[in-house]
Amino acid sequence: VQIVESGGGLVQPGGSLRLSCAASGITFSRYIMSWFRQAPGKERELVAGITSTGGRTDYADAVKGRFTISRDNAKNTVYLQMNSLKPEDTAVYYCKATNVWDHSYQWGQGTQVTVSS
Repeated sequence: VQIVESGGGLVQPGGSLRLSCAASGITFSRYIMSWFRQAPGKERELVAGITSTGGRTDYADAVKGRFTISRDNAKNTVYLQMNSLKPEDTAVYYCKATNVWDHSYQWGQGTQVTVSS
């Protein structure tokens, strides 16, 4: 099983980034996909989640209206479109795949997002 995030980087406040998370070795359509983030000295927190079919999404209050999670089950990939980025969005962003039947899960290795002028 491999969960691989990409798309992080340095962006100015107000800018945008799109993160991608590609999964292999799993039946992707049987997994709820989530994005978490962890800033230095802070706990890892849930940013957004999407159901296995993509029919429902949820967001942390801090990112509602700015971030959009989506998935392409044909490509085994989940995305996080991040707009109007703020310095407080700076963190390592992790992708998590959770099996809908047995709730087993896998994490990716994370991708760094830095919002700074």
